[in-house]
Amino acid sequence: MNQQTLTRNYTFEGRGLHTGKYAHLTLMPAPVDYGIRFVRTDLEVEIPALASKVTRTDRSTTISEGDASVVTVEHLMSALTGLGVDNARIEIDNEEVPILDGSAERYVRAIAPDGLQEQDGERVYIEFTEEFEVRDDQTGSWVRVTPSDKMSFGVKVDFNSRVLGVQTAHWTENADYVGQVAPCRTFVFFHELEFLAARGLVKGGDVDNAIVIVEHPASKEQIDNMCKFFGQPRLAVTPKGYLSNIRLHFPNECGRHKLLDLIGDMRLMGGFPKAVITAYKPGHTINSAASRAALSKIK
Repeated sequence: MNQQTLTRNYTFEGRGLHTGKYAHLTLMPAPVDYGIRFVRTDLEVEIPALASKVTRTDRSTTISEGDASVVTVEHLMSALTGLGVDNARIEIDNEEVPILDGSAERYVRAIAPDGLQEQDGERVYIEFTEEFEVRDDQTGSWVRVTPSDKMSFGVKVDFNSRVLGVQTAHWTENADYVGQVAPCRTFVFFHELEFLAARGLVKGGDVDNAIVIVEHPASKEQIDNMCKFFGQPRLAVTPKGYLSNIRLHFPNECGRHKLLDLIGDMRLMGGFPKAVITAYKPGHTINSAASRAALSKIK
């Protein structure tokens, strides 16, 4: 199979989920063997999308070059992987990728109708000689990479949550990423919001870009606090434990979003792996550790 790039430029804009900063982002075609690179146009710094450039994994994935960073790259990296894009230049004029609706859907819905441009260069797949695993004994999380003829991803998610339960999700190359994975939005437990806000995160979070889960029956005071946090006059909690502003795209949408994140984070190994990648309780920290480990184990 030959390498592929975009057929034209695509522009997006909006606030970043964690910094709250407004950014303009443009996806552009790129030449053969260029890979995926972010360019901070305000600083004139180019950052290759590689695990070796990851500097922070606190609720999102940040890549950096010197003092220049790009925050929350995983949803866009996932979209490009799901579509089969080998080469793209991504120009951005601030430090965080716009969160949009909290998923990868707007990217793929813009790009997919145009198709991709086939390039005069064969795709170089990432191959491994043996299975390896990265594990976090403290959290029980792990990511396993098993050599295979095809690329596939699978997750099992367990937050010990009465609302979510245990969720699984899978995606294999050439399956329907656009319809089955890309629409799945990021999520947060309500009891985490104060903690995250105290750490300088979720400054751009609102009821339009995240699924909010309320683990226990909410009191009037808690609901009032939610309304204040999101700047909304009226919010309620459904009997199933979700804020009433949303309707789930899939019963396991949160599990599918973790799959979306895993695909994006593992793309930071620098290309398309010929491997079955499975994960239990994945998150950006363990995902990025697995991507870094992959760089040292490439065939």
